[in-house]
Amino acid sequence: MNNKNKHQDNEYQDNENVIFGKNPVMEALKANEPINTVYISGSGTIFSKISAMARENNVVVKNVNDQKLHQLCGSVAHQGVAAACACAEYSSVEDILAVSKNKNTDPFIIICDEVEDPHNLGAIIRTAEAAGADGIIIPKRRSASLNQTVHKTSAGAASWIPVARVPNLVSVIEDLKSQNIWVYGTDSEGTDYTSADLKGGIALVIGSEGYGIGKLIKEKCDFLLRLPMSGHVNSLNASVAAGIFMYEVVRQRNK
Repeated sequence: MNNKNKHQDNEYQDNENVIFGKNPVMEALKANEPINTVYISGSGTIFSKISAMARENNVVVKNVNDQKLHQLCGSVAHQGVAAACACAEYSSVEDILAVSKNKNTDPFIIICDEVEDPHNLGAIIRTAEAAGADGIIIPKRRSASLNQTVHKTSAGAASWIPVARVPNLVSVIEDLKSQNIWVYGTDSEGTDYTSADLKGGIALVIGSEGYGIGKLIKEKCDFLLRLPMSGHVNSLNASVAAGIFMYEVVRQRNK
């Protein structure tokens, strides 16, 4: 099994808060429930309507086969549609920015770019909350969501730190920069993280384990930071690397 298929299988297993059936999904969309993704295996007018409703609510829609829906729902009575719901409501970027204003501190924000493994996202959330970060920003597509696995791996931290889910990370980064927040990307081509000045308002971008941060995201970063690697392995687990960077911010702020 390749990594892509393995991730897809994990995705269906991890989304334990599932609504299925045509009417239940439609009513959940009408009520603006915190839905991560709508999965559709059927075709026809009713499915087109559900798809349109989901997109109007900025919910990701994925076309799948019946086997995948059976796996997701644990039932064959799904009527060709299911919705995977978040275990908690998402916050907005404005909510995250309000945290530092209320604390009268410089912003400290974590941006996860395509961190698809829910265990990694949960571990990053756990460390971010412990390090005193204001919040986490994740993209709507190609990212783990606030599912049961993320909550469990975060050891409850996901209930205490705001997580915003946005359609376009690039535009969010541009907006943060316009508010005098320095954006630091993590990349092997960057400078040694210990030589960086991480005081003031910052947003730290953590990339996926396999591909790092995306090209457009990298171009928008003000600085790129790297971890020195002396062994045969040239990279660390994304959540481990994120923890090192975050606690360097903490160390410098507590000087």
